[in-house]
Amino acid sequence: MTDQRLTVAQALIQFLKRQYVSLDGQEQPLFAGCWGIFGHGNLAGVGQALQENKDFPYYLARNEQAMVHAAVAYAKMKDRLSIFACTSSIGPGATNMVTGAATATVNRIPVLLLPGDIFARRNVAPVLQQLESEHSQDVSVNDCLKPVSRYWDRINRPDQLPSALMEAVRVLTSPADTGAVTLALPQDVQAEACDYPARLFDKRIWHIQRPPADPAMLKTAMDWIGASSRPLIVAGGGVHYSRANEVLGQFAEKTGIAVTVTQAGKGALPYDHPLNLGALGVTGTRGANRFAAQADLVIAVGTRLSDFTTASKTAFSNPDVRFINLNVASLDAFKHAGLPLLADARSALEELCQIDFKTDGGYSRQVEEEKAFWEQEVDRLTAPRQEPTLRQSEVIGAVNRAAGENGTVVCAAGSLPGDLHKLWRTQHRKGYHLEYGYSCMGYEVAGGLGIKMAAPERDVFVMVGDGSYLMMSSEIVTSVQEGRKLIIVVLDNRGFASIGGLSKSLGSGGFGTDYRRRSQHSGQLDGPALDVDFAANAESLGAVALRAESIADLERALRGAKQADRTTAIVVPVDKEKGVPGYETWWDVPVSEVSEAEEVRKARREYEEQRRKERFLL
Repeated sequence: MTDQRLTVAQALIQFLKRQYVSLDGQEQPLFAGCWGIFGHGNLAGVGQALQENKDFPYYLARNEQAMVHAAVAYAKMKDRLSIFACTSSIGPGATNMVTGAATATVNRIPVLLLPGDIFARRNVAPVLQQLESEHSQDVSVNDCLKPVSRYWDRINRPDQLPSALMEAVRVLTSPADTGAVTLALPQDVQAEACDYPARLFDKRIWHIQRPPADPAMLKTAMDWIGASSRPLIVAGGGVHYSRANEVLGQFAEKTGIAVTVTQAGKGALPYDHPLNLGALGVTGTRGANRFAAQADLVIAVGTRLSDFTTASKTAFSNPDVRFINLNVASLDAFKHAGLPLLADARSALEELCQIDFKTDGGYSRQVEEEKAFWEQEVDRLTAPRQEPTLRQSEVIGAVNRAAGENGTVVCAAGSLPGDLHKLWRTQHRKGYHLEYGYSCMGYEVAGGLGIKMAAPERDVFVMVGDGSYLMMSSEIVTSVQEGRKLIIVVLDNRGFASIGGLSKSLGSGGFGTDYRRRSQHSGQLDGPALDVDFAANAESLGAVALRAESIADLERALRGAKQADRTTAIVVPVDKEKGVPGYETWWDVPVSEVSEAEEVRKARREYEEQRRKERFLL
C-alpha cells in the first residue's frame, strides 16, 4: 500500500504520533498529546481526528492562553524533548493563544499551535468571527500569530500539509531556532481528504545534535580565560536544556571560577555549591553583582543576556571586560561584541575542562566571604518575625522548607520572581521554574499544571500574587479534572506590589496599583480597599482552600496540602510595603523628563545619573 486516504486533520494527527526525538541515544515520542478547546473551526476537523486516535491523548483546557502556558511549562520541564500541540477554534480561540505563543518564543520553548481558520474556498465568506479586510481576502486573525511564531504557515490545500509538517518539526526540535510553531488550518480544508503517501506516517527520529565548538574559537576562548584575573560564569537556561549541569560544576571546580545564574539558569548548580554565588543582575545577590562589576571576562553559557541579567548593561562595569558567549544560537553568541562560541553547552564545556587555569587565593577568599554573607542574609530575610502581617520573604522561606529537594516552585510575574531569584534555595535542577523571559501574568497556575504533568513524582508549589491569580486561575478546574495536584500559595497584598513599588521609585507614588474602590470624593481609585475572598474562589473551582495568617498557620497548611488528595490553595495575606532590597544594581525604566511633581523630577535626575553607567551598545 503506497497511499492512505485521510482528511488533513487525520493525516496531521497520524504524523504527530510517529515523530520521535533522540538525544545521547535515548529515544522518546516527541508529542505527549494535544490540548484544546473545541469550537467551530476545529471541532469537525481536528476534533474528529483526535476522537478516532484515542492513543494520542486529548486534554480539555478552560482558556486557550492557559493551555499554551501549560504546554510551555511541560516542554521546559522536559528539557524541550517532549512537547504538546494546542488546537483552538477560529476567532477569539485563536487570538487567545497569541500571548502563549509569545511566551514560548521569547523563552525558546517549543509548542505546536493548530488554530482553526476561515474557509479557504471563500464562497461563504464572511463567516462567523472572520476579520474582513478591504486589502486582501487572504488574511485572518491567525496572522496575528506571525510575529510571535518561529515558523508560521497556512494550509490552504491538502497537498501542502506534508512539507509544512516537516518544516514545523524541524523548528520544534531545533535547539537554536525553536519556539512557537503555528499551522493555521482553514476549517474546510481540515475536513478534506487526500491520498497521502504511506511513508509520511513512518516512524521518524529527529536527532538532537551536540555541535562542538570551532577549534580556533575554542583555542581563543582558552587563551582569554588564561589571561583573565577576574573571570565569571553566567549560567542560563541553555545549561539545563543541554543537560550540562554536571560538567558546568566540573569546569567551575577545576578553574575556581565563580558561577552566577539567570532566572532560567537557576538550579544549574545546587544553591550550596561552594562556587555558586546565586542570582545575577537586577534581582541578584550582593556577591554575584560585585563579582560582575569586577569581572574582566564573562563566560556566558546558554543565556540571552537580557536587561535583568545585565542590569540594563550596567552590571559589567570593568572597562576591560570581555565576553565569551557559549550558545547554540548565533543571535545570542554575538551579543556584547563577544567571542561567539557557537556550540552545544555540554560539548564545549567538556572541551574547556581541558584548560590549565586556576583563580588565585584572593579570588577564592572573596567567593567564600560573599557566599557566607549571602547564606546569612537569606536566613535573616526568611526568618519568622513577630509582626501582625507576614512578609513575602517569610512566606518564601516557609514554602522553600516545605518543598525540600522533591519540590518545584513555579512563578512568573510581580514582585515574587525577584525575591525567589534571590532567596529560593534550589537543591535539584528541576526545583525552580520561573517564566521570566516574558514574565507573563497568568502563567503560574497553568504552568504548574504543565510541570505536574511532566514530573508527576514532584510536589509542585505554585507561588502567585493576587494580581496574577485574578488574571487566570481557571486551570485549577483542569488540575482537578486530570488528577494533577498542585499546591497553590496565593499571596494577597491587595494590589500590584511589584509595579506599585516601581511606581513609587519613579516618583509616581504607586498610582493605580492598589485594589481600591473608586472614591466618590476624588473620582480616583483611592477609596476603601477591595476585599476578594480568594479561598472561596479556589474552593468553588474544586480545590481544597486554606487560609494562613501566621507562619505557624502556613506551615500547618503546607503539611496539610502535601497530604491532600487534590489541588489545594493556601491564601496568605502579606505586607506589600516590606519587600526584599536590591543589591548594588539598577534597571533602566525611563522617568518623565518634565513633571509638576518634585518626586518625579528627583527620580529623573537619579535616572540620568544611572544611565551614564550604561556602557554596551551591542
